[in-house]
Amino acid sequence: MKISFIVLTYNRTDALLAVLRALAAQCGPGHEVVIADDGSRPAAVKELYDYLPTFNCPVRHIWHPDTGFTAAACRNLGAHFASGDYLVFLDGDCIPNKRFVSAHTRLAERGFFVNGSRVLLSQTLSDQVLREKKNLLTQPLIFWLKARLRGDSNKVLHVLSWERRLFRVKQGFIWRGIRSCNFGVWRSDFIAVNGFDETFKGWGHEDADLVLRLGKRGLKRKNGFLATEVFHLWHKENQRDHELINRRKVVERIESGLVVAEIGMTEVRADEARVVVLK
Repeated sequence: MKISFIVLTYNRTDALLAVLRALAAQCGPGHEVVIADDGSRPAAVKELYDYLPTFNCPVRHIWHPDTGFTAAACRNLGAHFASGDYLVFLDGDCIPNKRFVSAHTRLAERGFFVNGSRVLLSQTLSDQVLREKKNLLTQPLIFWLKARLRGDSNKVLHVLSWERRLFRVKQGFIWRGIRSCNFGVWRSDFIAVNGFDETFKGWGHEDADLVLRLGKRGLKRKNGFLATEVFHLWHKENQRDHELINRRKVVERIESGLVVAEIGMTEVRADEARVVVLK
């Protein structure tokens, strides 16, 4: 099984490099990294090229023009150029923990998709990670206990590891905890539902829509708690002008039989992309 890690980014190279450093320490010959760039400025792209960490697997940068918040389209574009049997979607401000790659490998199972877990960091701790290059992957339990008490982290249980399948599988569609910033799915299943639906405009719920359609295809949700956690760096909230509209669309689709995205993988505009092989 080859795994493609598709990392979404936009004009936040310091955070992206922190994510890539964590991946570089774990990825090997059976992996590839696809950086799906939603139109970052030339200066941000140059910084990425100048400071890319050393990988033991192929790395490609897929850039398309900036036309606004088009995360669904950018993720589909990354998946289009990915060659893995299994796709793990990751945001460029979500640093994977030290067992992230091995955990996603272990949890990958036919008939399932994996909904990853995350730890929210404060602005203070996020600044330390970015400015001081604090390595979160090597921090002991006492560090996370103090961070939780200070409000610098919203969790502490992520220091534990749950290797077993028990309690992971969820039946039916559940809104809670769906997040495309940490999501694993077989490429064949992703293509079968036509990927993310690009008719969702702005921020919100294109990930819930994907989960709903995968469920209607017959796949079950497996949660990645105590295994696949990522450390979500603080940022200002995105504008949520379309959140209610997007949510209403998902609610309407719950009762429908829709499985295939209206606009998705089959409509990818690959000719608009700039592909650069970095490794």
